[in-house]
Amino acid sequence: MGRAVMSHFLGTHQNRLDAKGRVSVPAAFRTHLRNGSENGVASLILRPSHKYPCIEAWPEAVFETLAAPLDRLDMFSEDQDDLIMALYADATRVEADKEGRIVLPESLVQHAGLTENVVFMGLGRTFQIWEPAAAEQRRTAARTAARSRALTLPAGPA
Repeated sequence: MGRAVMSHFLGTHQNRLDAKGRVSVPAAFRTHLRNGSENGVASLILRPSHKYPCIEAWPEAVFETLAAPLDRLDMFSEDQDDLIMALYADATRVEADKEGRIVLPESLVQHAGLTENVVFMGLGRTFQIWEPAAAEQRRTAARTAARSRALTLPAGPA
């Protein structure tokens, strides 16, 4: 029987950010990135979250799926202009080196308030990079909100 391949980014992992802005992507995340790429290279699109003080990390193929809904907006409309600017203008493509490290651009480090420790939080098809205390606050807030609103998943096929 073959080895199971992780289909989602799972869990919360902490790593150190070095003085050059490099951080190791968690091993399980690197495996998922390599398995999902055509050439085995772990490439990501990093962008500042427009909702939270964190960095969003998208596998390149998943990020490309954002273009389809944008194409349905009226070209040159303010909605399209604003969404395109929010999604693409501060995004950057990075590839992990042979040790599994990526370099975080200084503008993204500042946006997320990162110092020497960072937290990677798996979110299924994507993951986020947070300052540790802010990550814990966000996880706690999300669990509280889900409980108080009695959130549940929609029923799947019977």
